[in-house]
Amino acid sequence: MAASSNRIMLGPLVAAIDQGTSSTRFLVFNAKTAELLSHHQVEIKQSFPKEGWVEEDPKEILQSVYECMDRTCEKLTQLNIDISNIKAVGVTNQRETTLVWDKETGEPLYNAIVWLDLRTQSTVERLINKTPGRNKNHLKHKTGLPISTYFSAVKLRWLMDNVEKVHEAVLSHRAMFGTVDSWLIWCLTGGKKGGVHCTDVTNASRTMLFNIHTMDWDPELCKYFDIPMEILPKVRSSSEIYGLMVSCLGDQSAALVGQMCFKDGQAKNTYGTGCFLLKNVGTKPVMSDHGLLTTVAYKLGRDKPACYALEGSVAIAGAVVRWLKDNLGIIQTSTELEKLAADVGTSYGCYFVPAFSGLYAPYWEPSARGIICGLTQFTNRSHLAFAALEAVCFQTREILDAMNQDSGIHLSQLQVDGGMTSNRLLMQLQADILCIPVVKPSMPETTALGAAMAAGAAEGVSVWSLNPEDLTEVTSEKFEPQINPEENNNNNIIYSTILLPKVLSSAILESTPERNHCNLRCLCPVDSTRKLNVNNADVLCSSR
Repeated sequence: MAASSNRIMLGPLVAAIDQGTSSTRFLVFNAKTAELLSHHQVEIKQSFPKEGWVEEDPKEILQSVYECMDRTCEKLTQLNIDISNIKAVGVTNQRETTLVWDKETGEPLYNAIVWLDLRTQSTVERLINKTPGRNKNHLKHKTGLPISTYFSAVKLRWLMDNVEKVHEAVLSHRAMFGTVDSWLIWCLTGGKKGGVHCTDVTNASRTMLFNIHTMDWDPELCKYFDIPMEILPKVRSSSEIYGLMVSCLGDQSAALVGQMCFKDGQAKNTYGTGCFLLKNVGTKPVMSDHGLLTTVAYKLGRDKPACYALEGSVAIAGAVVRWLKDNLGIIQTSTELEKLAADVGTSYGCYFVPAFSGLYAPYWEPSARGIICGLTQFTNRSHLAFAALEAVCFQTREILDAMNQDSGIHLSQLQVDGGMTSNRLLMQLQADILCIPVVKPSMPETTALGAAMAAGAAEGVSVWSLNPEDLTEVTSEKFEPQINPEENNNNNIIYSTILLPKVLSSAILESTPERNHCNLRCLCPVDSTRKLNVNNADVLCSSR
């Protein structure tokens, strides 16, 4: 939002650090109106040392926070806004991404292993093999989660098994484990000179070490993964003072708060690197029978009850845009994708399953690989661009259908946020494919807004009202379905009941152990009339 020239008399301000998979931002809001006054963003580099591995440099992450804070404060000063009016700073972060550092030197002992990293497949298989009946849901009654490469405990186990520095630091009682929030809070509150080693309930609930019923680390879970509890951060609520920081929420929980989904049954979908649909289910956890996660939504104060959510996670959403740009070179910028897709307005029978990191909800199959099928001589890059956008929407439809079945309450509209929501074609496609309205807030920074709200509303700060009517600057735009539901359902049937099951069954994936490379035989090509045609298929296997 544009800043006007008469803001010298502004009331209390609240800031948020938003540390995401691809970038870090620092944003400052007016606590009375939720108006975004200024912000700065720095991109984060990712490294891919081996196929399926995704890492980030913890020091670069920390430095990006300092840079964003400095530049935002400079901008506020230029606007004649007094930065001493910033009353609190909250943190929101990419979840599950795992770090270990030395508490005596303050040095990271390895790069951060990012949430969508797949190196732990063999670790996961070994853990599942020791459960009764090889059941990946063996721990779900405590954690709400399946045993998967996605979550932090298996990443930490891999670090302890494979990185000598980590192994030695654990044995010598110098190791500290944390997700990105813990690393940032520890560093920003003093680091090796007395930094606060903590996390909040939303981030803790994504580790597989946290009991979502007792709301604390679980000794039996730690024993199962053979992880010493002494290296774990203290678990706090999402809204309380931790030294200089005042709130902490995993990014998807922060977006749920920022979208003001405080009532049972309200839901939001965030379109970032991945896609994350969360539905508030109230103060009692609901266990999914349809492949969804049960997670802690938020706990807005030490003495406040925890609220829970059902969650469906898609590994690849915005990441498919980066792949089309960096790997295939069919676009030069992210904004180009919408124009390309709009030029044709159809995929012309081309379908895309971007399972670059396997499939997450509702399948939880890490060995699945991506496909592009239905190609003809007429297919061009515009059709592929359209198919990529459709893929994001079809995967969201899969999750929403599962969520409706689990909760027994069909969602009447979906609130959305995240970087991809600036793509208006995507938002219209999503409304068409879901057959319900999609509601986008005028201010897309709802993740940071949620962290700021939790900070400003914390006991001892109390400058922010969590009453939705008080947020006067947040308006919305609604995308209504515009196509025939029958036509839409036919396309969805092709995607969800034919394409995806074949991708899963192909984990007839012939694997060569040396390279962990998979040769996918797709048995379900689609021709330009959107009907199955087994004899006329072109299939591309996509590598990560």
